[in-house]
Amino acid sequence: MKGPILVVLAAGLGSRYGGLKQIDRVGKSGEVLLDFSVFDAKRAGFERVVFIIRKDMEADFNEVVLSRLRGAFPWDLAFQELDSLIPPEVLAESRRVNRTKPWGTTQALLCARDKIDGPFTVINADDFYGREAFEVMGAALRSPDISEGFIVPYNLEKTLSPQGTVTRGVCELQGDSLVSVDELTAIGKQGGVIFNTAADGSRRELSPDTPVSMNFWGFPVSIFPHLRRYFDEFLGAGGNIPKAECYLPMAADWFIKNRFLTIRVLRADSPWFGVTYREDREEAAARIEELTAQGIYPASLWGS
Repeated sequence: MKGPILVVLAAGLGSRYGGLKQIDRVGKSGEVLLDFSVFDAKRAGFERVVFIIRKDMEADFNEVVLSRLRGAFPWDLAFQELDSLIPPEVLAESRRVNRTKPWGTTQALLCARDKIDGPFTVINADDFYGREAFEVMGAALRSPDISEGFIVPYNLEKTLSPQGTVTRGVCELQGDSLVSVDELTAIGKQGGVIFNTAADGSRRELSPDTPVSMNFWGFPVSIFPHLRRYFDEFLGAGGNIPKAECYLPMAADWFIKNRFLTIRVLRADSPWFGVTYREDREEAAARIEELTAQGIYPASLWGS
């Protein structure tokens, strides 16, 4: 049986970070954060990786990531642009309202459709998920006749940034099943209280141990027709909103509510850290150095 495919969402603009956080080096041998996910996926039995990037970052991505990965693990590229998969009339309207950024992680995944021919995991490039998470996901996706989806959730408090608010998919679980996902885009902590601030200024308090999606999903390839339908419906309703984004957790929630897919919760005792803001990089580099000192990762991932 072929191993599952790793799909890395790496086309983000990094507006809060102030640059291409996907290729900011955090390892002593020049590794970026996504290198560690690829390394963990490889030793968990994944077959290859598909990176979703923008054309304008291809040269830098090749220099920093792909040049060291060649010969170490099979990879492919897919490209997400503002006009990718967008109907002409929607694209014209988006230009009229001065839209400048792509349409979110659902669009990104659809842009890689022709590179994916089997069960796959999709992750963010700027998050560290941990070896255990890839092991449980890899085992689930290698089961015969995959017909359900999977998620590895993380505790909310451990995914916050002291630098500012974050976006998280707040999950409702029933046993080992995901019941719903609510994408909240302004979660922060103040005075020991975690809360999300809605667009109208109202606050919703959240428990520190709330399970959240960090975009660590596993899917069968059969989701793509449903995913395209969901994206088309999103464009029909929000194509004229300059900053509207179609988030993958929103699509997962739609799958569940329409009974297109059941999503099973996988438990992994894995650390998480990431780089939402530039100030997060120092902490991420320190965590990588600590894990390397513990022998969890070699001093140079790809032997360079």
